[in-house]
Amino acid sequence: MREFVRGITLLARGFAYWPRRPGLMALGLVPAAIVAALFLAGLIALGAFLPAITEAMTPFADGWPGLWSTVIRVAIGTALLGAALVLLAVSFTALTLLIGEPFYDRIWRAVESDLGSSGIDADYGFWRALGDGFRLLARGVGVALLAALVGLVPVVGGVLSTILALLLTGWLIADELTPRALTARGIDRAARRELMRHHRARVLGFGVATQLCFLVPLGAIITMPSAVAGSTVLACSLLEADTADAEPSE
Repeated sequence: MREFVRGITLLARGFAYWPRRPGLMALGLVPAAIVAALFLAGLIALGAFLPAITEAMTPFADGWPGLWSTVIRVAIGTALLGAALVLLAVSFTALTLLIGEPFYDRIWRAVESDLGSSGIDADYGFWRALGDGFRLLARGVGVALLAALVGLVPVVGGVLSTILALLLTGWLIADELTPRALTARGIDRAARRELMRHHRARVLGFGVATQLCFLVPLGAIITMPSAVAGSTVLACSLLEADTADAEPSE
């Protein structure tokens, strides 16, 4: 639990860069606001058409008693909405990082400089961000499908689906935000995943906290620059913890 809370505090350290570098952090709002506006329009459209979609998916319930047809359609509608929110969270992160690559690169470099690692350089760029974004989206689709299926479980499905989606989406978001700092240190994808699994609770704390901030109205826009800054601190903390764990105890 302590490591989970520590992950949350690392996001808070990302927010602490707002008063320290307000102009630089404000640049990170631009791509986040553009993507958020597009996704909000899509979410509103989904909400408007959701009753018709659920009815089209459940023609077999037309002859059921009114209560049971309503129950099954509400369950399916809730599952679809939950899956859509998972996809929105994951694709928001991927698309925002892709569009805002030059802005978030500057934030990353500023945080690295503050941490005393200004000499490193990241061979990241647009195409690597695009590839990572597609991989994240594919994994997000899997999480969305799983959450939707769990959401169909009677009575407890909604709660279980929410918890599962929050944990898995938080992990994916953290996984998408940390590659730049780790790649700059010569750590490949496989080694990065192993490092994150070794400190799973801390990564989850950071990712879940970020995801919860995304769910607050306008939270995704404000949080995104802080998440980039905080993920840099997270990556450095994981490496420090791994080095400490590897040192022989006296």
